[in-house]
Formats: sequence, C-alpha cells, structure tokens
Amino acid sequence: MRPSFPTTTLLALALALPAAAPAADLSEVYHRALRNDPQLREAEANHQASLEAKPQAFAALLPQLTGTAGYTHDELKSVSPTFFGTGLVTLSQGNKADTKQWSVQLTQTLFRWNQFAQLKSADTQVAQAEVDFRAAQQDVIVRTATAYFNVLAARDTLDAAQASQEAIARQLEQAQKRFEVGLIAITDVEEAKAANDQATATVIGAKRSLANTRDQLRELTGDSFDELSRPGDDMPLVTPDPASEEQWVRAALDQNLSLSSARLGADIARENISIARSGHAPTLDLVARRSGTNSSATSSYIDPDPTSPTYNQTLSFPAANWNNDKQIGLQLTVPIYSGGYASSKVREAVYRHRAARERLERTARQTERQTRDSYLGVISEIAQVQALRQALESSKTALAATEAGYEVGTRTAVDVLLARQRLFDAQTNYARSRYDYIINVLSLEQAAGTLDESRLTRVNGWLGQTVAVK
Repeated sequence: MRPSFPTTTLLALALALPAAAPAADLSEVYHRALRNDPQLREAEANHQASLEAKPQAFAALLPQLTGTAGYTHDELKSVSPTFFGTGLVTLSQGNKADTKQWSVQLTQTLFRWNQFAQLKSADTQVAQAEVDFRAAQQDVIVRTATAYFNVLAARDTLDAAQASQEAIARQLEQAQKRFEVGLIAITDVEEAKAANDQATATVIGAKRSLANTRDQLRELTGDSFDELSRPGDDMPLVTPDPASEEQWVRAALDQNLSLSSARLGADIARENISIARSGHAPTLDLVARRSGTNSSATSSYIDPDPTSPTYNQTLSFPAANWNNDKQIGLQLTVPIYSGGYASSKVREAVYRHRAARERLERTARQTERQTRDSYLGVISEIAQVQALRQALESSKTALAATEAGYEVGTRTAVDVLLARQRLFDAQTNYARSRYDYIINVLSLEQAAGTLDESRLTRVNGWLGQTVAVK
C-alpha cells in the first residue's frame, strides 16, 4: 500500500515551496523595482526630508513663544553665641522659603539677515531635492533595463554554450569511432577531447553567470523571475531623433537632471555666503515678556531674653510675597567680536562655492561626454547588430561547409572545432549587441533628461518572445 499523508501536511509542503514567478516583461520588472528597490526608496526618503527645509526656514520668521516655570525650597538654620543683656547666650535662628516662578516670552524677528537668506536658500534646496528625486527615478529605469538584459544575455550565452558542447560531444564520439576503424589519427581524438573539456568548462561558467545576473535582478526588484520577454527577430533599429549629435548635446546641457542639480547646488553655495556674512550684521527683535513670582517664607528663632514671657520659646514670623511683571521692548544685538568665527565662516562659504562651481563644470563636461557616447553608441550598435546578424548567418553556413568537408576528408577536426567556436561567438555577440542597443537608447534619453516611463513602454513593445531564465 502507498503511504497516505494528511491533507494539512500536503498543504504545508505546498506552501513551503517557492511559487514559480510568471513570465514578466520589462515594464512588469520595472514596476516591481519601483516598489522594492532600496536605492529608490532611500532617495524618496531623502527627498521628503529635504522638503522640510522650507517650513523650517519659514518657522524662524514666525513668533517664537517660550515658557518657563520653577519651584525652589530653601531652608537655613544657624546657631551662634551672642551677648544679650548681662550674659552670653546661644542664639538659634531658622529660615524656610518656598518660591514659585513662571515666565512667558514672545519674540518676533524684525530683522535677522541670516533668516531671510535661509528662507531664500530653502526654496533652492527644495528645487534641488525635486530634481535629485527625478534623477533617481530615471536612474532606476536604466538600472532595471541593464539588469534585465544582463539576465537575457547570460541566458543566450548559456544556450549557445550548451548547444556547442552537445555538438562537440557528438563530434568526439564520431572521432572515437573513426579512430577505432583506422580512418583518422589519434590526434583528432585528442583535439576533440580538449575541445569537449573546454566546452564543458564554458557551460559551467555560463551557468554561474546566469545565476549571478538573476541574483542582481532580484536584488533590485525583490523578486525572482523564471521567464522573461526578449526582443524578437523583428525588433526595430530606430535611429535617434533628431539625428544630430549636437542637438542631443544641447538638450542634455539644458535638461540633464544631474547637471540641473549641480547648478542648483552652486546657487545654494552662493546663498550660503550671504548667510555666513550675516554673522557680522546686527539683529533686531521685538520681545514681550510676562513673569510672576510667588514666595512664602517663615523665620524662626529662640527668644534669648530671660526677662521675656516667651523666654526660650521658638518664635515664628511668616511672610508672603507676590510679584507680577510685564515687559515689552525692542532688542538690538550688534556683534562686535567673536574670535574670528564669523570671518572664518565667510571664508569657508566662499571656498565651498568655488568647489560647487568646479563641480558644476565637471558635471557639464561629463554630461556632454556621456551624451556623445550614448548617441554614438546607438548609431554604432545599429550597424553592429546588422553586421553581427550577417556574421551569424555566415558562421552557420561556414560550419555546415566545414562539417561537410570533414566528412569527405578535406577538412580536419580542428577546422570543425574552430568553425563551431566562431559560431558560438557570433551567437553570443549578436544577442548581446541587441541588448546593448536598447540600453544605449535609454541611456541617451537619460543624458538628455527626457527619460520616463513612456520611453520604457515603447522599448517594452519590442519584446515579443518569452524565454526561460531559470
């Protein structure tokens, strides 16, 4: 009899097994990355934090209300010899006091140059935060596409390596049979063995590469995918529009988000010089204050007069006091000398502004270089895809001809192995070139500052085949 398992046990085993991920295209993987990419979530949190610069700067210009309260209990006791009347007596005294204090102060800025300058700088900081977050959103598109197509390229490389290894294994088997009947020399068998060992090692490396690229995609999206969509044979090769390198460069210098952020950073650094110089400026505030004090005290001493009816008795004298104070006025503060701190802050701000301007120049040059490289990358990849497609067909034809020549004795086993290696290279290079073309298209849009989800959706329309990547 077959052993039976409880239904609950089978259900638990089914839940423990990882569910197979459905086939996904580039848009689906991108939306997973939007939800799960830690780098994008970090950028979003930093963006939200940076937006608080504006309310913080504005709050400094609003009335500032503070309140304080306190309670003090004080006890004092003293014993001292004192001459009184006809003799020396010991005088004992004690005091107890309870004091309650409170105050409320309202301060309204009338003139503080640093606060007005910080409010202006806060607007620039918020603008920079918006630009930086948009740049992070563009970056996740390129990172997702790169990781996505790296998986497909690794899958294509593994497929070509396995096909090549299987063909070389069949060739080795045929060589051994021919050697046994004396048709070929032992050197042909050894060549086939060496090629088979190398092909096996290539397959092992390709499997590791596929596993690594799948892990990189999972690191980005938080999910694993068993099947992905890839470009079909009819994938269009669209040239950049406009078809002018200089126009793309001009667009990038106007719209590139990293460059825009660097410009805003230089503006912030310049505004910080004004903030630092305010350390030399006077400040004027309106100050209104109300305070109150309520105290009660008791003084006591022992009557030292022998002729008094209260002789040697403790006498207590309670007392109470209550004050209520109201103040309103203008407070002018003029900095005179701070040990050189204010001057040092000005010099620091000037140097940081200089560094920001150099960073802006470096970013502008880098943006121009990246734009030109991406534009030329798209153009060259179009030509390369077309050339590699023809090279792949030629390699297939050459391999078939070489194998036919080997059958009739006009080609050697080495010729066949070299032709098969050329076919393997042509297959992997052709597949990789198509993915590089797509990545260059997205990188060009990113450099020009125009990359968004609609551009990704257009590229996703080029993916018409589903392939297993597990």
